[in-house]
Amino acid sequence: MKISVIMITYNRENYVDKAIESIIGQTFKNFEFIIVDNGSTDKSGIIAKEFAKRDSRIKVVNIKKSNIGTGRNTGLDNAKGEYITFIDDDDVAKPDMLEFLYKLALDNNAEISICGSMKEVNGEILFNYVFDEYLVMNAAQAVVEMLKRKKYSVGMPTKLFRKDLFDKIRFNELSKYDDIAIGYKLVASSNLVVAYGKPKYLILRHANNNSKFTTNDLYITPNQLEEYFKVFRERTIYLSNKLPEIADFVQYTEWSYMISMCNKITRNRLVQCSEQLKYVKKTLAQNFDKLYKSEFIEDFEKELMNMYIRGDEYLEKTRDFKYENYSKNQLAYVVNNCMDETNTFPRGRK
Repeated sequence: MKISVIMITYNRENYVDKAIESIIGQTFKNFEFIIVDNGSTDKSGIIAKEFAKRDSRIKVVNIKKSNIGTGRNTGLDNAKGEYITFIDDDDVAKPDMLEFLYKLALDNNAEISICGSMKEVNGEILFNYVFDEYLVMNAAQAVVEMLKRKKYSVGMPTKLFRKDLFDKIRFNELSKYDDIAIGYKLVASSNLVVAYGKPKYLILRHANNNSKFTTNDLYITPNQLEEYFKVFRERTIYLSNKLPEIADFVQYTEWSYMISMCNKITRNRLVQCSEQLKYVKKTLAQNFDKLYKSEFIEDFEKELMNMYIRGDEYLEKTRDFKYENYSKNQLAYVVNNCMDETNTFPRGRK
């Protein structure tokens, strides 16, 4: 068996049939399809079993309602393939996705291969991660690209993993957002990663997505922020020890996330996240000089640091905002993300 495809499903009766059909219709035939029914209370499990009756490559495993990590570990425990890939139960794979990923891995003797993806939002098909470069990377290079989130992210779909990577690295069975806690470890533990951004996977965005907070700031919650802060702290420690040559960049990405959340919480007036905002501001203030002088920090991040962290003294000194000092892209970011509905900067800035 060459590839084990693992899918967790929970109450996706309106989507799961299309996800299953997209896998059984693959041009690459040497695979098994493990569907873990995570205690569905609708017809999702029934639909999966009906497909299994018609296709012997499908195996349905039933478990009690648990988190995604438990379901994926269950899939791994049942997997017999040399390689592992994951599909979400509300997404669709293009017919040649498995063939594309398998060839990428074999041609480069890579432990991980990655393809591009599109997304469907309100019926419109948009680029998600699409790029022309053919990237063959060592672990450090691949982790940096992952943390940049320009070409691919930590998400499990769109990636093919050699199975032995999971011998020592498993999904967190207590976490709600398991990808962010394991993705970087898998990449950091690889000798070679290849990525080619041709889109072979379609992500469907809808109101019931588990990750809807990534596209709508109003869904950000204190619990989600607390878990992300914890995981990113662990990520910085882990990667700094395993790949010390990128330690400074990894630390920057942790703080960069905090800058972004400071802006989103403030701009959207997420009062339920006030304690998390205090934590972010305290952490950024304590590390202000190191972050502000980092070779990686973007100009717009400096502007956000000035507005939210440096405080009123800075705002008073910079009331005459010099637009000519900023590029069009930087101005667009500041206007779209840093002004409130009255077109003024936070805390009275002109």
